[in-house]
Amino acid sequence: MSPVQSAKLNGHDPWQYLRDVLARLPTHLNRRIEELLPHRWRPSGAAA
Repeated sequence: MSPVQSAKLNGHDPWQYLRDVLARLPTHLNRRIEELLPHRWRPSGAAA
């Protein structure tokens, strides 16, 4: 399943989800990467 479809199924705007995740990736800790999966994702302060 694509990230866009997963975001939709979890009730998120897929484009907001992708923008937020792609912006966070460079500084996000590897051990916390599961926080960026669609079923656990919460928008950052700027995207909320």
